[in-house]
Amino acid sequence: MIIDARGLHFRALNDAIKGAAARELRIENCLGQRYIAGGLAGKEITIVGTPGNALGAYMDGSRITVMGNAQDATGDTMNDGEIRVFGSAGDATGYAMRGGHIYVRGSIGYRAGIHMKEYQEKSPVLVVGQTAGSFLGEYQAGGTIIVLGLDCPEDQCPVGPFCATGMHGGRIYIRGRQLPRHLPGQVAAREAGPEDLAVIRPWLTEFARLFDIGTEAILSRPFLLLTPDTKNPYKQLYTLH
Repeated sequence: MIIDARGLHFRALNDAIKGAAARELRIENCLGQRYIAGGLAGKEITIVGTPGNALGAYMDGSRITVMGNAQDATGDTMNDGEIRVFGSAGDATGYAMRGGHIYVRGSIGYRAGIHMKEYQEKSPVLVVGQTAGSFLGEYQAGGTIIVLGLDCPEDQCPVGPFCATGMHGGRIYIRGRQLPRHLPGQVAAREAGPEDLAVIRPWLTEFARLFDIGTEAILSRPFLLLTPDTKNPYKQLYTLH
């Protein structure tokens, strides 16, 4: 089923999506409409154009493919499902994400993966092909963030400063050997070993398949692995421990 979003208010577009009997939808001429597929389960949606803020917010099992860029807060508090962005995505991508997968071929903005969390079998994954802005993984409590820096020179870190500020759970993988600037002292950084890479290989393979990139080319550089080194990243702020 095709929905022409040209000139549609975001509420009208979302009503049309939720009211569609078809499982597979194609939205054409999308231009900034917000909250697409919010809380939605069981749909396969292809978007041609640029969806607005909070694409897939609270999504609960649908799959979205964006044939272009996405704006801020893609996958906000997403519970399950998958979002694939063939361009870049804005700030706060994966904000409070608690399940599912987001694959972005290009770059993402600031404060992506903030408050990502996991519970039992729910463990969210965010894979970024190019670069990420400052404060990536701020207050991260769970899940996995992977930044590949595919177009970055080897002497340049693909992640902006203040990465993992307040991080107290989860993992961040950064392709290359350059650490982000102003990395907080509560975060441990080391080169990812074979066992670490085995964990993320299925997601790298899926990323490579989606965007027609060789998996071995992705693995041609080493990865750094960031993890919290304490359960209490704020401990040093208090005089009594």
